[in-house]
Amino acid sequence: MIQTVDFHIPELQSMKKYPKELFYIGDIELLKRKKISIVGTRKPNQYTKQYIYTLAKSLSNSGFVIVSGAAMGVDAIAHEAAGTKNTIAVAGTGLDIRYPAINKKLIEKIEKDGLMLSQFPPKTQSRGYHFPLRNETVVALGEILIVAQADLQSGTMHSVEFARKMGKKIFVLPHRIGESDGTNSLLKKNEAEAIFSIEDFVASLGGEKQKTTKSDPIENYFATNPTYDEAMKKYPSELFEYELSGKLKIKNGVVQLICN
Repeated sequence: MIQTVDFHIPELQSMKKYPKELFYIGDIELLKRKKISIVGTRKPNQYTKQYIYTLAKSLSNSGFVIVSGAAMGVDAIAHEAAGTKNTIAVAGTGLDIRYPAINKKLIEKIEKDGLMLSQFPPKTQSRGYHFPLRNETVVALGEILIVAQADLQSGTMHSVEFARKMGKKIFVLPHRIGESDGTNSLLKKNEAEAIFSIEDFVASLGGEKQKTTKSDPIENYFATNPTYDEAMKKYPSELFEYELSGKLKIKNGVVQLICN
């Protein structure tokens, strides 16, 4: 059921204009917890997929709620890694429209276990000018902004501009030359800090280290949705074992981990 947020959210005071209305589906109590925003490209490389999954999972296990925009790529990986009970997704449409359609199942899980938010009333379709507002909300909710991977001219870099204006710290994954020109430019200008160790980074944020569980590198890899051919080259026997046990499925040539 779509409801209206009926209390003030202090984090959103940093926006250019506090939202006139906020609609939600799910667990509104997540807004009252410590939150971290993660954004990035819709077409992440394999390195980004693997490390943003591990990072989001570690942050979630350490007591943080992960905030993102429910888009393809980095957003979806961050939500999945956090676990849908520990994530907030901000939509650029009315909440009766599950957009993008490719993430419909993920959005349904977040509606059930996590929190979906939107500034737009029901029946509001996707429009280009909605997404800067969506991005501003995502950035405002988090204590810091993590940028996984970004081109110089991209919506992700617009989110960086919001973070700058709000005075938020910006962190990025380190990338090779030519693979993420947007984040590399932030490092060059000393406008962001690189995350070199996930464990040290989480500890520096005051994460609840005792909640961190041992990570399964094979499961983490499959969760990044590699192609079937890529997975066969890296973990052929494990791929077969996971598929037989129902832990993953192959759809359109892509590995999809089935979350419990």
